[in-house]
Amino acid sequence: MSSFAVTAERLTIHPHPNADALELAQVGLYRAVVGKGIYETGDWSIYIPEQAILPESLIEELGLTGRLAGKNHDRVKAIRLRGELSQGIVCRPKALHDILGPGGVFDGDDLETCAERGVDFAPLLGITKWVPEIPTHMAGVMVEAPDLLRWVDIENIKRFPDIFAPGEPVVATEKVHGTCCLTTVTAAGETLVTSKGFGGKGLAIAESDSNVYWRAVRAHKVAEFAADLIGVYGASRVGVFGEVYGSGVQDLGYGVNAGVEPGYAAFDIAIDVPGEGVSWVSPALFPNRGPATVPVLYEGPYDEALLLDLAEGKTVLGAGAHIREGVVVRPAAERFSPVTGSRAIGKFVSGAYLTRKGATTEFE
Repeated sequence: MSSFAVTAERLTIHPHPNADALELAQVGLYRAVVGKGIYETGDWSIYIPEQAILPESLIEELGLTGRLAGKNHDRVKAIRLRGELSQGIVCRPKALHDILGPGGVFDGDDLETCAERGVDFAPLLGITKWVPEIPTHMAGVMVEAPDLLRWVDIENIKRFPDIFAPGEPVVATEKVHGTCCLTTVTAAGETLVTSKGFGGKGLAIAESDSNVYWRAVRAHKVAEFAADLIGVYGASRVGVFGEVYGSGVQDLGYGVNAGVEPGYAAFDIAIDVPGEGVSWVSPALFPNRGPATVPVLYEGPYDEALLLDLAEGKTVLGAGAHIREGVVVRPAAERFSPVTGSRAIGKFVSGAYLTRKGATTEFE
């Protein structure tokens, strides 16, 4: 999942094609449905993203009692309003008067100044990020893992539309709806397996016959592949990052029963060579050497409209003829992004996926 913050944003307002009393407020490439006439293009407002948990007082103020997601009806998720996809909430809560006013936290600053400073309004408004409870078969006994190679947050390109330049050579792969599995093998022969969420805390999962990550790593010989690459590159450690999927993992199963054998698709490799540091390579470079990889859907010049369209449609993975979660986009040649402050990598998520019925949580 991508980084989380509640930020001040300058709006661009568009007409709602199917409702006279509504408009669309654009933030980056996201659009949120708002009441007509509340905002004008150029106005500043607060943008609350998906996965936000709102305090009861703010829910009441915004008139959203009983209308949000989750068992407590307090979570922001994408919805369709009169046929238009609405992602996040655009608002100016009353609390801003105290936060920005004289004697407040920012003592007279305006929203534009707060945007320039990168202010996160989430703690000031009592907003937190929703973190799903991890099922037993995805958890386990946790151990400290200082040698673990971690995965990065993939930002949504709708939120950061300048990650890629028009025409830049890119590769787009299908974003698989599973759970991210981190596998690190060291030159000393240690194998570390964990999830993205646990890995972000420097924790690995103790080897277990019942843990879905370990079962996938064993079944698809991921550790053997990583050990092979250590020899190829003379590395001190290699990390293989893949998506574990199937029914019993998430609600989109791709025709795979994870209870029998979890599906696995590699999407990235990190190679740590002494004296050179960590470099990233694509698993597609080793088509007959390692586990299956995520499907490549496009290679060519960066085209925002084309890739937004490519995020929709049906999956091409396995036997699951269901919706596609989206696409992950990266440059043809690995590079740093000043927009994200990290690797140049981003995603477009399918609107059909975001608004599907019976959605299971996205476990990290």
